[in-house]
Formats: sequence, C-alpha cells, structure tokens
Amino acid sequence: MKIFKYTDLAATTLDTDSIKSVKAAVAIGKADGASNFCMRIFTIEKGGYTPRHSHAWEHGIFIHQGRGQVFNQGSWIDVESDSVIFISGNEKHQIRNTGDSPLVFVCVIPSGPPEL
Repeated sequence: MKIFKYTDLAATTLDTDSIKSVKAAVAIGKADGASNFCMRIFTIEKGGYTPRHSHAWEHGIFIHQGRGQVFNQGSWIDVESDSVIFISGNEKHQIRNTGDSPLVFVCVIPSGPPEL
C-alpha cells in the first residue's frame, strides 16, 4: 500500500510548441507495482494547455481543481472541479486552462503506454 499527498510528488515541467505550462507527475505506476494502470497528476497553469493528440488507449480524468475546457470532436466543452471525463481510444483531445488559478486533474491510463 502507498499513501501520500499528491502535492509531495516531484513533477516534470512540460513546455514546448505543442504543450504550455504543464506539470506532470506519476502518482501510481510501474515503480509502485501497479501492473494494470497508471495514475498521473497534471497541473496546467493559467493560459496553459496539453497537446492536441490521440492514442490507442482510453483514459479517465477527474478534475480536482480549477476551470478549463476539453477539446472533443471539434468543439470545446467547459469543465471545472468535480468534472469527470472519459476519453475513448483514438479520440482526439486536448485540455486547456481557462480559469485564473491552476487546473489540476488526475488521469488514469492502462499499463503499457508511456507513463509520462
């Protein structure tokens, strides 16, 4: 068993042409003995965004804090704290922070794909 505060995780800062002002950390993964899934914590700063992309695996997202939008089938959908998102495999998606504070979310993916 592993119990900890997600704020104690060492995060990786991601900032390129396609991703802006994002911090990511693996909360539970292979290193913890999780053989079926990986849980990541993402923080998107004000004005930041993840890359618009798709991949074969599905994943679930829980918005913990903040406000933002999710790109889905050509449209932007508003999300906020307590929103839950299911993204099917091969579905193009992107998340952006539209609020004044950080957008923090948990993302769970199956084991196999890169953890970050």
